[in-house]
Amino acid sequence: MSKLTEAYDRWISLQPFSHEDSARLDRKFMLAFNYNSNHIEGNTLTYGQTEVLLLMGEVIGSAKMKDLEDMKAHNLCLNLMIEEAKTSDHLSESFIKRLHQVMLREDYTVYRELPSGLKTSYVVHAGTYKTRPNSVITPTGERFEYASVEETPSLMCDLIQWYNDEEKAGNLNPVELAALFHYRYIRIHPFEDGNGRIARLIVNYILLRHNYPMIVVLSRKKRAYLNALTLADVNVGIVPSDGSCASLDQIKPFVKYMTDLMISEINQIISFLNADAKTTWWYDGETVKFRSPKTVLLLQHLQKNPKTTIAELSSVLDINTSAVQKQLSNLLSKGYITKDPATNRYRVIAVSTTK
Repeated sequence: MSKLTEAYDRWISLQPFSHEDSARLDRKFMLAFNYNSNHIEGNTLTYGQTEVLLLMGEVIGSAKMKDLEDMKAHNLCLNLMIEEAKTSDHLSESFIKRLHQVMLREDYTVYRELPSGLKTSYVVHAGTYKTRPNSVITPTGERFEYASVEETPSLMCDLIQWYNDEEKAGNLNPVELAALFHYRYIRIHPFEDGNGRIARLIVNYILLRHNYPMIVVLSRKKRAYLNALTLADVNVGIVPSDGSCASLDQIKPFVKYMTDLMISEINQIISFLNADAKTTWWYDGETVKFRSPKTVLLLQHLQKNPKTTIAELSSVLDINTSAVQKQLSNLLSKGYITKDPATNRYRVIAVSTTK
């Protein structure tokens, strides 16, 4: 916690941010959070597709309609959460249900075929607590049950009451409070779908209310996230009602994970703001340092001239066309840029840092 306090103090010392820095940090977080929180749950959009969709309202490449609509709805939820965190004086069940309604948009039916060959279906309800039991199969092959349909309403009522009381009491720092809420909420799993995304939204609701930076659980590092939750489960036990009122001491592995994530987030923000904008860019939660100034010049030219040609780039960079093609191929393969084959327009996905 001393490391967290030190990191937080450094973050506070940089404020107030300039309008430009605030705008770039907001854009950086919006893209990373929407992409990663959905990707963890199986959304197939790439980071580049996510950026073009949310910033330009366009679709590049092939994509499932549901994944596109889920991403747009999740961004609406993010905006709703930010507004609620800034204006509301307490957390409510009605707000959580509203987030869920916006996220799922409408009820839908899930069709499944059992190992026996029998086909079944069930309805996922938007904005309404679950109407059927839910569970997950652990890595050891065991079934881990969440709260029952019958106990979910009372457990959620208790959770919200506990949160509002605990926030007023101020006994926990915001990261501890967010971690404990997340864990208790997940052990209830109040909805048939979308629980993880809602949990991560409310975590950032809590952090934002207490003037902490919001955090992103990276999809490519989700194993550490899930492992921390699993280790907490071992301490708490399998009874859902025990999980819904777990203590801070019982979920130490998850608190440590969240604390480390916050420290990492703050360090990334500081690095983003202090980096040399000429050579350092940002992409999907990490800074990217280009060794060659010509690569940066290429990116800057593509931003201003999305329909540029290989010959034009060769002239601007003063390198042969073969070298240009190699640079473009490398940037495309890493996702730092995209190219629409229908229009031959380049889009720069990586974000330049500020100084």
